[in-house]
Amino acid sequence: MSSQLLKSNPVLASLDIPRTVAFYVEQLGFQSAFCDEGYGIVQRDTVSIHFWKCDDPIFPQNTSCYIFVADIDALYAELQPKGVVHPNGPLEDKPWGVREFSILDLDGNLIRFGQQL
Repeated sequence: MSSQLLKSNPVLASLDIPRTVAFYVEQLGFQSAFCDEGYGIVQRDTVSIHFWKCDDPIFPQNTSCYIFVADIDALYAELQPKGVVHPNGPLEDKPWGVREFSILDLDGNLIRFGQQL
């Protein structure tokens, strides 16, 4: 019998866990599932993102995750007016077969949202 991978939860670096969790809740529509000074978890639908506390901005500035969504155009319409879409990451069809856009959180983690074409 072979195993089956079921789900992935990215664990991203944060310079300030409460501030990071607040950004994901207030700007990206997640809910806070856990938050203290050293660790945080946010959830939206079936996606959870975990955060670990770090003191060096090089970690979040060089980290990213990819989240697949069911209606990329609706999510873009929700987030674009909030000013969180990265200037170099507008909604567009990519040659690798997805329609996607990107945001940067307050610490520099790149979050890419996409939908298969």
